[in-house]
Amino acid sequence: MHEIVNLTVHGIGPTCRELDPGEDLTWVGVDQFEQVLDAVAGRQDVRITFDDGNASDVEIALPLLLERGLTGEFYVLAGLLGEPGRLTPDGVRELVKAGMLVGSHGWAHRDWRRLDPEQAAEEIIGATRLLTELTGQPVTSVAIPFGSYDRHVLQRLKDAGMSRAYTSDGGRARPSAWLQPRNSLRHDLDVEWTREVLDGAPSVQTRARRLAARVVKRSRG
Repeated sequence: MHEIVNLTVHGIGPTCRELDPGEDLTWVGVDQFEQVLDAVAGRQDVRITFDDGNASDVEIALPLLLERGLTGEFYVLAGLLGEPGRLTPDGVRELVKAGMLVGSHGWAHRDWRRLDPEQAAEEIIGATRLLTELTGQPVTSVAIPFGSYDRHVLQRLKDAGMSRAYTSDGGRARPSAWLQPRNSLRHDLDVEWTREVLDGAPSVQTRARRLAARVVKRSRG
């Protein structure tokens, strides 16, 4: 397998909490979500990840994944567990029991490039520790909030022993790469969008632009 496609799901279905500015752009309907799942069922070159720890992860996504024999990786905001519209600790345990992977999305959905040392410890170390205790298994993968990172963020994650870090950079990824770009499901996705993300061939210019952006992010700070 030369390359894989990482997908990111945020919220699904009716909203049951006030969304942050811009959050509605990555909130999809149940029919849209099922269309994507049907397109990836049986494929080995697609990973499905979930960010933010929304209640829809358990209420909607989990049963639909299980119906199709699919697994997902759920990146949870540890400090927001139990808040309205969010996963509860029992919901996280339910995901693990169903064979899903649980990783960290940090503590409170803050920009990791703008943290003081105490906040950084809470976001990276504290969140990972809480989720490890909650799931009963090591949590060693993270999804970087807002896809916002620089060399200092990446070094903190490596120092914390993270085995994989997901971004929002778009495009395809090498399966074994430590830093993994992802493609976020959008509120206006359709069959054509799904086909293009899964099987489309990005132009040379698009690939070059994405690579240049990643190089800048990894070296800045």
